[in-house]
Amino acid sequence: MSSSPYLMNTYQRLPVRFSHGQGVWLWDEQGQRYLDAVSGIAVCTLGHAHPAIRDALCRQAGQLLHTSNLYNVGQQERLAKKLTQAARMARVFFCNSGAEACETAIKLARLYAHRRNHKNALIVTMQGAFHGRTLGALAAALGPAESPFAPLPGGFIQIPFNDMNAAIEVYKQHPNIAAFMLEPIQGENGVRQADDQYLKDLRAFCDEHGLLLILDEVQTGVGRTGAWYACRHADLQPDVLSSAKGLGGGVPIGACLVNEKVAECIKPGMHGSTFGGNPLACSAALAVLETIEAERLCKRASELGDYLLARLRETLGSQTGLVDVRGRGLMIGIELDGDCRALAQTALDKKLLINVTSERVIRLLPPLILKRAEADIIVNTLTELLEQWSEACKQRRKL
Repeated sequence: MSSSPYLMNTYQRLPVRFSHGQGVWLWDEQGQRYLDAVSGIAVCTLGHAHPAIRDALCRQAGQLLHTSNLYNVGQQERLAKKLTQAARMARVFFCNSGAEACETAIKLARLYAHRRNHKNALIVTMQGAFHGRTLGALAAALGPAESPFAPLPGGFIQIPFNDMNAAIEVYKQHPNIAAFMLEPIQGENGVRQADDQYLKDLRAFCDEHGLLLILDEVQTGVGRTGAWYACRHADLQPDVLSSAKGLGGGVPIGACLVNEKVAECIKPGMHGSTFGGNPLACSAALAVLETIEAERLCKRASELGDYLLARLRETLGSQTGLVDVRGRGLMIGIELDGDCRALAQTALDKKLLINVTSERVIRLLPPLILKRAEADIIVNTLTELLEQWSEACKQRRKL
């Protein structure tokens, strides 16, 4: 199925068009049903056509879509209170995407350093990171690496992920460091998780040296890992936290949350967004947060995630080519010992939507409303697919 000739060639799309959805299911234009284990890349927190989001959008669309941030926005204020309480942060800036939230975090880190007469401040980021596709986000993720978009903005230095000794050493070599920026779980890099103790040690190190800790929770946030935000598992708070994806349940919205010491740095005119925090997007996000709370979906994500991990390890444990099954909550990676990108198409043929990232890792990001019976379908289908994949790999190696 070819895409439109009027669209830029930026995506390798699978040959399917969906017409509607309900819960964890999607239907294509031919009426065939698919189990969605991707959630629009961790976006559709409540699945598809959830009545809470539908009703909030319809109600708000019939009243007011947009006024801009030249004026007070009641829905934005209500969302800010709800979200800062859930994240245990002080203040929030609303934007439209995860990349924008990360760009805001980068600007705030530099502003914080500037306010303290900290010249040429560096931000330390992690190898394997992904923070978005804007130039600043690319620079943070790629560091000094070659890029077709060069020259990228400077001011970043990379170290190995989940390595406290590397953090200590880089600070010794570069005392002009202002902040450390990382994902608690690297999603695009194959669902690679930072140890809780590493995060605690990094928090203590930043406190000791007056540095900011920035957590990119665009993918891990809003209940995905079984807590409102993944940093809760390590019982710590960052200075800056970026959130998006699942926050709007499918409606574009991003948020950069900060503590008071960072919030006091910024003044009107230093940053902004025309669409950020408009009534429609905020109404959707409020519906998402209220539903997660009312239906205890963080707990559900934790319990079903444990169930999925256990079942996948049990059924795939002896599978040839399996490297690891890992994750937290409903953010799970199945690493294989070879390129498995073709499995996204094979799974589509079996009416299961999965994602392959980092070439060798099947990434599962199902909606938080997933039921156990639906989790079993995911496990059974993947078991069948990986048996076929392993056998095909064996045959190729014999040739």
